[in-house]
Amino acid sequence: MKNIVIKEDIIPNLESVLNLYNDVSWTAYTANPEQLENALKNSLKLWTAWEDDLLLGLARVIGDGCTIIYIQDILVLEAYQGRGLGSQFLEMILKEYQDVRQIVLLTDDTEKTIRFYKKIGLKKGNECNCVAFMK
Repeated sequence: MKNIVIKEDIIPNLESVLNLYNDVSWTAYTANPEQLENALKNSLKLWTAWEDDLLLGLARVIGDGCTIIYIQDILVLEAYQGRGLGSQFLEMILKEYQDVRQIVLLTDDTEKTIRFYKKIGLKKGNECNCVAFMK
């Protein structure tokens, strides 16, 4: 990953963002590009990974930054997955917000995602005597 550069709080152009989200099949986001662009702009913190002008990945956090953060998105182009970029994003988030009382993440219930987040030290809600509610 020697040519990959991580940038903070840079909002990529919409075409690059849509390419990334479509590549990982997050089409619920790409169905409304304007809403996705506004969501990125309103994030507490945004990290992007680049190889030259190619957007390889993105991580974003929402919340108050003091008592709670929500890890909203961590995504990496499929061709670049498995190279440690997602782990690097997560480590950066956990370091930046190490003093925050609650760090929350909601993700797909698949072996791949469970394995990824557990290897970095996150626990499933039921392991912390918690339950999540959604609408």
